[in-house]
Amino acid sequence: MGWGSGVQESCHHLVLSQGVTGWGPQAAWPLTGITQPPVPAEAAEIMRDIGTAIQFLHSQNIAHRDVKPENLLYTSKEKDAVLKLTDFGFAKETTQNALQTPCYTPYYVAPEVLGPEKYDKSCDMWSLGVIMYILLCGFPPFYSNTGQAISPGMKRRIRLGQYGFPNPEWSEVSEDAKQMTRLLLKTDPTERLTITQFMNHPWINQSTVVPQTPLHTARVLQEDRDHWDEVKEEMTSALATMRVDYDQVKIKDLKTSNNRLLNKRRKKQAGSSASQGCNNQ
Repeated sequence: MGWGSGVQESCHHLVLSQGVTGWGPQAAWPLTGITQPPVPAEAAEIMRDIGTAIQFLHSQNIAHRDVKPENLLYTSKEKDAVLKLTDFGFAKETTQNALQTPCYTPYYVAPEVLGPEKYDKSCDMWSLGVIMYILLCGFPPFYSNTGQAISPGMKRRIRLGQYGFPNPEWSEVSEDAKQMTRLLLKTDPTERLTITQFMNHPWINQSTVVPQTPLHTARVLQEDRDHWDEVKEEMTSALATMRVDYDQVKIKDLKTSNNRLLNKRRKKQAGSSASQGCNNQ
């Protein structure tokens, strides 16, 4: 979202920001707004727009850390609308220190973010790969089979990079697009495409002939459209709880805390209460 202008009013600073709309009409999962079968050239254009935003951030040594469709908004519903990357709550500068805090949304989290090791802005490239996968077929490469936001099995598949290109959804997708998806979903971040390599890839800059055969994305997304109203509220709630941020301070319950100083104080208070009880008898 762009900064419109600032207005100083006594001790308050009012910021006028630019209004934008979602990727699609469904707030919980913007990609469900796709109603017409997209062709690969359109998918490549969308990915290039997303890449442009990430390229700017990475040129400033900033990792977004929460790249996902819900954070991609169009400035309007017109054909010439500009795609904006929003929500910089997890964004962090990476020049001085590597990143270590696991901040993520499960569907789009890179494997290195799930572990104890340090990571860098290449985590955004993994998220870009997940978005590209969904855009090309209509479903995510990694998901939980248990109804949980993220399950042990899902974590294992992410860490091992276990996913496929099943037919018929991937039957019309070119080898160039599949290759690029593989390069983005490399479990080793040093082997993953950088944003510069991404923007220069033939499929993105369309230096090769991109097929015009409609993708299956719209069909897959629309198959469940009749049931969407029933699950939209649950999906919105799930997405709200799926975002993980271990930077947030967690306040422990005093009754269950095992803090040594607190336990010492409890014993002292218990002894004092017992003494008072004896004196009152």
